[in-house]
Amino acid sequence: MATILERIVQTKQQEVADAMRRCPLKELRHRAASMPPTRDWTEALARRDRIGLIAEVKRASPSKGVLRSDFDPVAIARAYVEGGADALSVLTDRDYFQGALEYLEAIRDAVTIPLLRKDFLIDPYQVFEARAAGADAVLLIAECLSPAQMIELRQCAVECGMETLIELYDPVHLPAVLATGTRWIGVNNRDLHTFEVDLQRAVRLRPQVPQGRYLVAESGIRDAKDARLLWGHGVQAILVGESLMRQPDVASAVRQLLSPADES
Repeated sequence: MATILERIVQTKQQEVADAMRRCPLKELRHRAASMPPTRDWTEALARRDRIGLIAEVKRASPSKGVLRSDFDPVAIARAYVEGGADALSVLTDRDYFQGALEYLEAIRDAVTIPLLRKDFLIDPYQVFEARAAGADAVLLIAECLSPAQMIELRQCAVECGMETLIELYDPVHLPAVLATGTRWIGVNNRDLHTFEVDLQRAVRLRPQVPQGRYLVAESGIRDAKDARLLWGHGVQAILVGESLMRQPDVASAVRQLLSPADES
């Protein structure tokens, strides 16, 4: 039986084929090239005073269902900025996370901090699609890409002026991720095959990440204590969605997540 990740990749293959019929690659590349310059992802997130926060605009997940019934992506994005988020991750997967590229486009017009397209990218077409929608960075997932695909997709992102956050779950993928040249490496604490979470995965991997690369911990981060633990182990940034999306006051939840020890 196919895992969740395998089913998602199969869906993406069909999505890309359908999108190419609607908008040929040549036209999409032209649209991507005509976009305003990207916002500086590294400048926004590589902080020295505290851990950087990528706050995620995420309506649902396969494991938890709908996270927020009153989902307004632009209002949530603005609340994240008000609370002090450094960058935003926007879920654009439709079938499994109830996202949309249109959310990314709308948020781009509403905020000034960098935006990451979070999806399951398997084809260069999706990278140009991200830039055309206003993304400043794209997520690549080592578990569903070959080393050659990761290099190809990162090169496409560089061509578009975008940063890449390349995530992995199994440390066996780290050499291939490093070989792409990406500066931003994500450690997904959630196993994408079983969706089980272990926050310590990022802590254990940190010593294997060379100087000059930035490590982002993803999934399972609930509060300021978790954020401070990761910062104390040399993790530069965190990507947080579910625990923030469930809060009635999103801006206040961001401030609490980023609060120093004597304020939480």
